[in-house]
Amino acid sequence: MFPSVSAVSESDLDVQEGLELSPAEALEPAPVLDPGVAEAPAAQEKPQVARWYAVQVASSCEKKVKATLEQRAVTLGVDSRILEIEIPQTPGMKLKKDGSRQSIEEKVFPGYVLVRMVLDEDTMMAVRSTPNVINFVGAEDRRATGKARGHIKPRPLSRDEVGRIFKRAAEKKPVVKVDLAEGDQILVTAGPFKDFQGEVIEVSGERSKLKALLSIFGRETPVELEFSQISKQN
Repeated sequence: MFPSVSAVSESDLDVQEGLELSPAEALEPAPVLDPGVAEAPAAQEKPQVARWYAVQVASSCEKKVKATLEQRAVTLGVDSRILEIEIPQTPGMKLKKDGSRQSIEEKVFPGYVLVRMVLDEDTMMAVRSTPNVINFVGAEDRRATGKARGHIKPRPLSRDEVGRIFKRAAEKKPVVKVDLAEGDQILVTAGPFKDFQGEVIEVSGERSKLKALLSIFGRETPVELEFSQISKQN
């Protein structure tokens, strides 16, 4: 039911008077829309940017995960969003039992694969469901109960992190990987102690050297040797 005139207070009238147009505003013509001018388009979503993510994988399965994920990305139709899969490696050298050397590729971060991808539900599922993948490296969203482990939210690597990783792979000096350990018996095959036998007491792969106890003049003497100067005894 509408209020009577007497029910309208002076404050209500003041509000109504404040809403009235001024004479100049009342004379202004109402705006007319030009049919030839289209309305401004809605703001478009920003395109998603591909970032590098670290993925933890089962031990010694880096190459297998890389090959499988590359194939699955094509099969699942996400190869336009999973762009690169890398295993940062550096050249190395493996010393065989007979003293010969074999060129190898040494992993910079064993147990991890780097993936450059646009992160969304489809690409996350493609990575997580790949055999031998453990999970993304990221922050754990804890559950409300606090009892069970939460969901891992992938954390993109920063530009500095990516730069350091690949720079390390490119500049790292070759490491000699030798099938030797403390207590192994060796035979010196070159140098001033040729034909001496001894026991390994220290191995330094980065320096390509080891220390062994050799019997010199009836006394066990520690001697530093190059990997190329010895062979491992069975």
